[in-house]
Amino acid sequence: MQGTVADYDPRTRTGTLLLDDGSRVAFPASAFDASGLRLLRLGQRVRLEHDASGALVRITLPTFP
Repeated sequence: MQGTVADYDPRTRTGTLLLDDGSRVAFPASAFDASGLRLLRLGQRVRLEHDASGALVRITLPTFP
């Protein structure tokens, strides 16, 4: 699943993503920390990874393995 960064707080490492269907998804600092990324920019496209329970566990760039 992919989305666009709607807002991001570098201090808390949390933010909100806007999915292609228009819904908003908040992401926790743990999902950002698992990404290996240093920061996110507003409007940046990202890929969302979920665990078996459906929890958001990692945010990566679409070109990131």
